[in-house]
Amino acid sequence: MMGSTGAVCALLAALCGACQALQGGMLFPTESPSREVKDVSGLWSFRADLSPERNRGFEQHWYRSPLAQTGPVIDMPVPSSYNDITQDAKIRDFIGWVWYEKDVWVPARWIQDRGARIVLRVGSAHYYSVLWVNGVKVTEHEGGHLPFEADISGVLRQTSGNPCRITIAVNNTLTLETLPPGTIQYMNDRSRYPAGYFVQNTDFDFFNYAGIHRPVLLYTTPKAHIDDISVETTFSDNIVSSRTHTDPMSVKHCIVTSLTPRFVWQIRGKGFDWPLVVKDFNLMKWMGVNSFRTSHYPYAEEILQMADRGVPFSDSPGFGNVSLAHHLTVMEELVRRDKNHPSVVMWSVANEPASEMPPAGFYFKELVSHTKSLDSSRPVTYITDSNYARDQGAQYVDVICVNSYLSWYHDPGHTELISLQLNTQFDDWYDKYQKPIIQSEYGADAVAGLHSDPPMMFTEEYQTTVLQNYHNVFDQKRKEFVIGELIWNFADFMTAQTITRVVGNKKGIFTRQRQPKAGALLLRERYWRIANETGVLPTWARYPCQ
Repeated sequence: MMGSTGAVCALLAALCGACQALQGGMLFPTESPSREVKDVSGLWSFRADLSPERNRGFEQHWYRSPLAQTGPVIDMPVPSSYNDITQDAKIRDFIGWVWYEKDVWVPARWIQDRGARIVLRVGSAHYYSVLWVNGVKVTEHEGGHLPFEADISGVLRQTSGNPCRITIAVNNTLTLETLPPGTIQYMNDRSRYPAGYFVQNTDFDFFNYAGIHRPVLLYTTPKAHIDDISVETTFSDNIVSSRTHTDPMSVKHCIVTSLTPRFVWQIRGKGFDWPLVVKDFNLMKWMGVNSFRTSHYPYAEEILQMADRGVPFSDSPGFGNVSLAHHLTVMEELVRRDKNHPSVVMWSVANEPASEMPPAGFYFKELVSHTKSLDSSRPVTYITDSNYARDQGAQYVDVICVNSYLSWYHDPGHTELISLQLNTQFDDWYDKYQKPIIQSEYGADAVAGLHSDPPMMFTEEYQTTVLQNYHNVFDQKRKEFVIGELIWNFADFMTAQTITRVVGNKKGIFTRQRQPKAGALLLRERYWRIANETGVLPTWARYPCQ
């Protein structure tokens, strides 16, 4: 018992530390009469640390001198994932530390103006990052999808007249304490594997893209500056307004016709790219969706700014089975960054966690409560695929979000069972919790151009049959307590290489090249029909509905 008590005390201490970890805000850099912004993205020098322990860069202090003096470097675009940029499989699948460097000139007036702060900001880098300027460490950050920054005024003014050499080391290794989690497994059978051989094990179904994924910016503020603001929004009669205080949002009378876009593309990976983002938003407008769910990580702030113009969504940090203290810190960073976006209608704290395990009750009680303390104006949920009777955390959320793949992972090929099983699923969850329900994932893989009649798995016809059977039940249950439906997935995406995936996950209704499958046409007709029937048209209803 003494050991158990000590563990609880240690956990509570960690939680208290997490609650105190973040001070101040992190407003998105925007130019104004008192602020300037310089984007230093573009081509950077890049080197992967291929040493057995992946630690040579730190042992040899690669940050102290130009990276090219430490060994061979290649050009690497920022923002982008590094995985698909070269023809080298070692780089595509690399796990460990990679090093980026770029020399930039800082405007002389910034250096000379002693009343100005000069800040270096990284939009996101996956997963753990250390940042140096002119060989001086200025900050480090844990987490792959949220921004971090450092005031570098002092460093630059000590070395004025020289270029600003920015060095960033990024490590994509996933452990049980990261979001998402993973494990490193060393293969010790010397008859099959060389010494030091290891693999990164994960339980998620997407490729572990890594690198500097969002823009790197230099910006200025006055020393006396606005650090943070808070705006709470309300929604009434299809009009968004703001005020200082607001009551929690009602979630009982909305109908969500939605999908789950993954802003992941060929070559760029998770790297932010304006043309591709605008293309995906135009596809969503064409379909008539009225919301989307982020999956399974916070998206770029620029995407939120696009969504503020008309697409509500739920914001999600990642997975379960992690250090609770770190998870609380991530939620603080997420809410701090996104709280003022009117498009954020709900906080999602996890995707398909191990919520049937006994510790999950305490874990999600703390996590949901902490998120509500950060923002009391929005509902909080997480996405579950657990059994309704054994889920330990659902009692604490405001909306039940359920993933299920009937006739795909369960009873594959038997679409005739969807109606019975889906009705049972909804009734079981509602009878136990009496809360509104969103079907947060459903779907089936379809290889574009593969056809079969009668429908068979992996054909476009089978995907549309699965969707239609789900829709028949949705149309019944949305008259009662089902308030939303989110197809998985918007577009095909890359995964790790396994015998169950042929060059990625094919559950998209669009291909990776953003060409529609038959399922996209089915959903387009459905979404616009529901909008017209309910009179709740998407903000972009000026687009033709044909």
